[in-house]
Amino acid sequence: MTMCDNPGAEANHGPGDEQLTDYLPRNDLRRAGERARLPDGVGGIQLSHVTKQFLSDQPPAVKDFSLTVAEGEFTVLVGESGAGKSTVLRLVAGLESPDAGDIYVGGLWVNDVPVGRRGVQVIFQSLALWPHLKVLDEEHLSNISFPLKMRRWSVDRIRQRTRDVTERVGLQETLFGRKPGELSGGEGQRVALARAMVTDSNVYVMDEPLNSLDPINRMKMRSEVRRLHDEIGSTTLFVTHDMREALVLADQIAIMRAGSLVQVGTPDTLRNYPADPYVTELLNA
Repeated sequence: MTMCDNPGAEANHGPGDEQLTDYLPRNDLRRAGERARLPDGVGGIQLSHVTKQFLSDQPPAVKDFSLTVAEGEFTVLVGESGAGKSTVLRLVAGLESPDAGDIYVGGLWVNDVPVGRRGVQVIFQSLALWPHLKVLDEEHLSNISFPLKMRRWSVDRIRQRTRDVTERVGLQETLFGRKPGELSGGEGQRVALARAMVTDSNVYVMDEPLNSLDPINRMKMRSEVRRLHDEIGSTTLFVTHDMREALVLADQIAIMRAGSLVQVGTPDTLRNYPADPYVTELLNA
């Protein structure tokens, strides 16, 4: 599933031209005070002492969590079910609000910025493609082009952008007239990636997007996801419970347990210097 950043954008003003400062209401800037922006040159994703609790009689889903995903970096969150990985992703995307702590995207404090205005593209395991829309059509009321239609991009600009993106993700033109129910798992995944990329966002969060694929397609799409990340120079936060997947994809791996961060490091660092037996157990699983 991907989130459109600004449905009311002008026809000659695309998402790649906008800054997050355009989206932050004045009252939010005032409320944020000195937190409103990190120093110049600091981009990517930052979470600082973030806590999220859903039920008062239960432990927090995320507790005093701090993590930096540098601009252009591919970071993978790993942990067992219930560790809080998806909650962290939803907090970054704006689908949940933190009870404490600060979240920055592209150097801007975004705690109060609505989900559709963060410049963050989200891909879920379910893909959440619109079942009644084709992959791509000339009317531009399709899964891939609809976000641009909502932004009132010109027809020529939409056509050029969708052509570039579908070529980049390797989506065959013979699939354009199909609806999601007529696609294989790998084909649907490529459509979801194309829809996320079409808006020129530089920040992507992905919640176990490859889980529904068979082993062969999953291995192929791992390579594709990493290749696309490198091509566009995006900042990516990827959630998985599969350590082997994390080791293949990641520049940086963040291991979670019970809502807290256990260890952060490169794949080699984790292999050579595991912080505790839990990390070793995940590496050997």
